[in-house]
Amino acid sequence: MNVPFLPTLSTFFIVLSAILVAIGWKLILNRKIEAHKKTMLAAAVSAVLFFIIYVSRTIFIGNTAFGGPENLKIYYTVFLIFHIALSTTGAVMGVLTINWGLKDKLDKHRRIGPITSVVWFFTAITGVAVYLLLYVLYESGETTSMIKAILGI
Repeated sequence: MNVPFLPTLSTFFIVLSAILVAIGWKLILNRKIEAHKKTMLAAAVSAVLFFIIYVSRTIFIGNTAFGGPENLKIYYTVFLIFHIALSTTGAVMGVLTINWGLKDKLDKHRRIGPITSVVWFFTAITGVAVYLLLYVLYESGETTSMIKAILGI
């Protein structure tokens, strides 16, 4: 098995962010507010590192197509669309949740925080599933550079 470095690294950061969110959740339940704040900010940094690696790889190297059986491609595609919608929702919710926490709008922060955490856990789980489907369970499909596709070179 030959797993590519950048997708593995980006997947590591998204998993790390989910683990840190879980730790942060436990900390706030134990009323350890400063530790919660630091842990959640570390989770956000980890998520941003994932995003930077993912976007950089997409722009400069490209996206990897599903290389599994043709009869599973439609299911993979639907699953991927679900993951993308979930991750986009989770990212927006995360920005709002962190912003409200840092601005001491704690009523809003407390209402959305648990929901954001759950959405982020599912984002991480589905992200790992996409990684496994693309690089571990099946032979990777073709990788096409976004720049090459746009410029036609």
